[in-house]
Amino acid sequence: MTQPDFIQASCADDYDPDSMPVDKARHFIRAYLEPVQAQESIHLRGVLGRVLAQDILSPCNVPNHDNSAMDGYALNGADLPASGQASLQVVGTAFAGKTFAGKVGSGECVRIMTGAVMPDQTDTVIIQEHVQAEGDRITFGAGTKAGQNRRFAGEDLKLGQVVLPAGHLVRPADLGLIASLGIGEVRVYRKLRAAFFSTGDELASIGQPLAAGQVYDSNRYTIYGMLSRLGVEIIDMGVVRDDPILLEKALIEASQSADVVLTSGGVSVGEADYMKELLNKLGQVVFWKIAMKPGRPLAYGRIGHAHYFGLPGNPVSVMVTFYQFVRDAMLVLMGQANPQPAPLLNAVCITSIKKTPGRTEFQRGALGLGDDGAWTVQAIGNQGSGVLRSMSEANCFIVLSDSCGNIDAGMTVQVQLMDGII
Repeated sequence: MTQPDFIQASCADDYDPDSMPVDKARHFIRAYLEPVQAQESIHLRGVLGRVLAQDILSPCNVPNHDNSAMDGYALNGADLPASGQASLQVVGTAFAGKTFAGKVGSGECVRIMTGAVMPDQTDTVIIQEHVQAEGDRITFGAGTKAGQNRRFAGEDLKLGQVVLPAGHLVRPADLGLIASLGIGEVRVYRKLRAAFFSTGDELASIGQPLAAGQVYDSNRYTIYGMLSRLGVEIIDMGVVRDDPILLEKALIEASQSADVVLTSGGVSVGEADYMKELLNKLGQVVFWKIAMKPGRPLAYGRIGHAHYFGLPGNPVSVMVTFYQFVRDAMLVLMGQANPQPAPLLNAVCITSIKKTPGRTEFQRGALGLGDDGAWTVQAIGNQGSGVLRSMSEANCFIVLSDSCGNIDAGMTVQVQLMDGII
């Protein structure tokens, strides 16, 4: 995708928050993203959470031979009875990992284990529960069809078939799939580098006593945790005070060492918020505000070659904006092809919710099963953007669109599960 020029917006512009709806903001961000191009080859054990830079092709047929899908007896379909009973002589046993070397003639069969190679002259497996065995003979009735319980060579994968495409984010099941092909080294895109720092004179570090008006810097820890889940290289630059010289130095250092720069705080309209002026000087900005709650003051732009996300200062707003915008953007930058946001599910809201139309809201909710087996959700009590406890107590976002107004108890709403993204 050709990367468009950034909007030449002045950092001093104070956009109406309703001018950038959530979906439009996602569209704008996506239009400016270019995945990393550098690649590296790494051992299979280190591939989890990385993005494939090349297609994984099957070097063989999987399975590489016709084999039995069940424990039972391998025979020729011509010996199956159309009705009544049939009796066959057992001439040997075929084990998984070993080839039966004998011959199977008419009226004969072979005891076979799941996964064992189908002996020559056999094309059908009758499961052991359907036969009566006595000595070296079995007796069984009609019902099994010719070719039943037989897996063909290449049934799962054929030689040269694309198993996993470039741009695929590797999951645990993929590790086993790649290993089953005998592949021990995989080519992936390099790790994305993300630098972040908090801003504000009111922030105190853990272990220090709080002075009047100070709060502990929790945002760096939630951001660190969210970035860790994405498997990126993390550069924690600590806390930067509300000093234009220090902020400018930190932004330049971060942009020169990382692909993505994240800050928390300093993007609202306070007198000590210098970030707008600095970004006007150092880079470009697409937008400053989004019609959403929580998280209205979200900035997105670029400093040098690095993408910049200016997250709000309130702890809940930091997490909501990260999961609704930053996470998917970083997956694209990592090289993942067409990452999809967490799906929305329908649930009956059992509490009333007050909401004003005109912006999208992400309320924290508790999702569970009602007495009738249907999904129900209720809003967590305190929805304040500074109440981080609500994120720990919730297991979903209640997503209320910009056109939505008040929600009465009993109405159906859409929810987005936190599990899997948080």
